[in-house]
Amino acid sequence: MPGQRPVQYAGTFMKRFAELNREQLRAANDHLVILPIGATEQHGPHLATGTDFFTITAVAEEAALRASGRIPVLVTPALPFGSSDHHLLFGGTLSLTSETYYRVLCDLLQSLATDGFRRVFVLNGHGGNHELMELAARDTVLKREIHVAAASYWAIAWEALLAVDGHKGRRLPGHAGDFETSMMLNLRPDLTPGPLPHRDNIGDSPVIRVANWRAELHGFWKSIDGYTDSPDQATAENGKRFFEAIAGAVADAFVSFYETAS
Repeated sequence: MPGQRPVQYAGTFMKRFAELNREQLRAANDHLVILPIGATEQHGPHLATGTDFFTITAVAEEAALRASGRIPVLVTPALPFGSSDHHLLFGGTLSLTSETYYRVLCDLLQSLATDGFRRVFVLNGHGGNHELMELAARDTVLKREIHVAAASYWAIAWEALLAVDGHKGRRLPGHAGDFETSMMLNLRPDLTPGPLPHRDNIGDSPVIRVANWRAELHGFWKSIDGYTDSPDQATAENGKRFFEAIAGAVADAFVSFYETAS
């Protein structure tokens, strides 16, 4: 989590961009740079507004740590704000418009390219950022000599999460529901004191997420009070299981992209 010192993992070492000086970073331009992006937004009446920021920071750093025995890897500070206008009606949200967020991501990628880095992996922790992240990656590569990957952590880890029953009885990943509440109970139980809301008749998430269209329904978020499924079914044990599955899958994705972009 933010503020912790780097730790060893099976003889490896994970570096943080913000803890290095310019000379150290210049010497590290062969590294894969991980750019985590999150959000600060309402997560129902029960979760901290920094849920996506805390989660993506932990996932990025743990996955980078696991990958660092195979590739050189460097993690930037997580971007704490996202494209979250759909949550503004609830309050407790700091959002950038779609246009602004796209430009912020482009500017950060341009900065890394100017710094001399040639491989960047944008790792997302908030659904509202997903398409904008992909566009920023595509447009940056058209303009600069740099390789950029962009993905949401749950998409990378989808098969791994299915393997540990992450889809059963909950929305995966949902928003401020059982899944995210379990993750926070594991990562930051101090920020999840309860009480946790309840909903009936949740059912399982679809195993295959394929559709021929995208539906945006006016009033949807208000109709579900800003959170999905039933947070009171969350447990720290489930959160730990999910986190382990995610960290392993994301670490493998880092290594695969680095090798592809070499």
